[in-house]
Amino acid sequence: MDLTWIAIAASLLMGGGGLLVFVWAVRSRQFHSFEDVKFQVFWSDFEQAPANPASTTQDNSAKNSAVKEQGNGSSTKGN
Repeated sequence: MDLTWIAIAASLLMGGGGLLVFVWAVRSRQFHSFEDVKFQVFWSDFEQAPANPASTTQDNSAKNSAVKEQGNGSSTKGN
């Protein structure tokens, strides 16, 4: 009979401890951004973006204009 009371007391203590941990988690906003966790994989891509995206755009536009000029020159030779 003594073992039963020890088991009941232990289960109540563990249940109370679990309840205290849950209350602490809710009050310290551990569950606040629960949906943002699944997007954390993509955040590292944004952090590794080039420092000056304007220079990348200028480089790409210069390459595109060079390709267009080569394309225009080759089409007139064919006629």
